[in-house]
Amino acid sequence: MNKTLMTKILITLGFLFAYRLLAYVPVPGVNVDVIKEFFDSNAGNALGMFNMFSGKAAERLSVISLGIMPYITASIIMELLAATFPNLGKLKKERDGMQKYMQIIRYTTIGITVVQAIGVSIGLQGLTGRTGASAIMTENTNEFIFISCISMLVGTMLLMWIGEQITQRGIGQGISLIIFAGIVSGIPSAIGGTVNLLNTSEMNFIVLAFVILIILVTIGVIIYVEMAERRVPISYSRKIIMQNQNKRIMNYIPIKINLSGVIPPIFASAILMFPGTILQASTNPFIQKINDFLSPQGYFFNFIQFLLVVFFAYFYASIAFNSKDISENLKKQGGFIPGVRPGEHTSTFLNDVASRLTFWGSIYLGMVTVVPWLLTKFLGVPFYFGGTSVLIVVSVALDTMRRIEAQIYMNKYKTLSAIGL
Repeated sequence: MNKTLMTKILITLGFLFAYRLLAYVPVPGVNVDVIKEFFDSNAGNALGMFNMFSGKAAERLSVISLGIMPYITASIIMELLAATFPNLGKLKKERDGMQKYMQIIRYTTIGITVVQAIGVSIGLQGLTGRTGASAIMTENTNEFIFISCISMLVGTMLLMWIGEQITQRGIGQGISLIIFAGIVSGIPSAIGGTVNLLNTSEMNFIVLAFVILIILVTIGVIIYVEMAERRVPISYSRKIIMQNQNKRIMNYIPIKINLSGVIPPIFASAILMFPGTILQASTNPFIQKINDFLSPQGYFFNFIQFLLVVFFAYFYASIAFNSKDISENLKKQGGFIPGVRPGEHTSTFLNDVASRLTFWGSIYLGMVTVVPWLLTKFLGVPFYFGGTSVLIVVSVALDTMRRIEAQIYMNKYKTLSAIGL
């Protein structure tokens, strides 16, 4: 393995290790046992899902207990604004403008983090354990709100910085790998919990076998669809072929069925979990009913999640796949799609192909997100299981493997070029 690749892998692992260490640093002045007891009793609602995405950092109320969700929420807001306002969209495409764009996302993340941190801090004031112990060990509540808000803000900023460093200096997409690491870290405890359910006869072996089968089928479907692509053939004039005899010329345009990747489920989960963290702070019975209505164990939550996933699949696919730029680059290189005129007609053709693929890709994402939950609910499984976590883990693992493979091929190409082959 190349030294550069090994360095990038070690950097990625180092930052992920730092992320997991931060998950064990609690906010000052909190009773961790009471908070863990509270999360254990709410494992089946939005808090349980939030705890899963944070890598169990929420149940410890660590400095990164809010996870990467404030950053994702800020990114959603900016993506929607960039699609609405052309000037902001142009800013994103420019090299210097992209730095300003990212800076706006960071400031928006700070604002969202402060709002969520204050909501969590206020909610903890009325939280007590079974023995009557309070979740807050300090008498001055205003002081606690200030300290916890600053702690969570610093933790979220560190987490955002870790994600950016992994993207720039490591292998893979930083934010996706952080979510991946958080979900994977919960697998051992999930296995232990399942064993306890079997020992206490709350779940039998037949149901467990069906759950394992559902997980394996879900993984198989995800791998099959994520690897699938439509290859649009490209032809070149004889002159272009003769001029590039010693160069590799792309003879097709690969268009994936799922152009948007894991972004839609992550965005949908971030939006649906945001109200839960705010509403949980209230003791009003009506607001508590709304919070219970938005539980991941409910049909309404999963129906809204399906719609949001489909929406974001179309929205993000339109950003990720720019048919106009592809058609212009193809025309400059002297290439064309057989039977389609170069330029605007090529752009329209590619856009139509991408739209048809995105339709099936969005349905696939929505089904993978919701169907496993429906099946496990039908089987009466006493814990939350959704396809979102499986989709993220498998997709991020595949993407990281592709990046490592691309890096290996790039190093081989450089070596062969250096020796004149």
